[in-house]
Amino acid sequence: MRHEDEAGDSFASNRSVNIVVALVLIAVGGLVIVDSLRLGIGWAPDGPRPGYFPFYTGLLIVLSSLCTIILTLMGRMGSNEPFVRREQFHNVMKVFVPMAIYVGLIGLIGIYVASALYIAVFMHWLGRFRWHLTILVSLAVPFALFVIFELWFLLPLPKGPVEDLLGY
Repeated sequence: MRHEDEAGDSFASNRSVNIVVALVLIAVGGLVIVDSLRLGIGWAPDGPRPGYFPFYTGLLIVLSSLCTIILTLMGRMGSNEPFVRREQFHNVMKVFVPMAIYVGLIGLIGIYVASALYIAVFMHWLGRFRWHLTILVSLAVPFALFVIFELWFLLPLPKGPVEDLLGY
């Protein structure tokens, strides 16, 4: 049951989220089933075919998701209580959007420069740290990671134009 003060504050109900997630999982399970059929789900002379175990895993995902939808529609699972409130969703987006931009930037400008920008944005925007500390940490952390991964472990990570200019 929704309270009066929650009516305008809710973003999605538990019931709607249950159904949407179950539908997404049905699609994923269906994809696993279709691909498993392509690989073969029977037995070969040397044991199960490559799609045998994934097929049954996909089948279990689809069946359990269908049960979730049925139980939700019958009122036994989920409620119309808010799943997330607008303010909570806004806080999640404050983390998700910069993270998505960060991941996209890695391919364009490399992981070290993208990481420096990401750390700087979070420290200054969300953490409200002063600029001198923000700049220090946002440069020191990627530099330390560069030393550890590139120089000590000899493990190359995605680089961009700055690293190219420096000869890496």
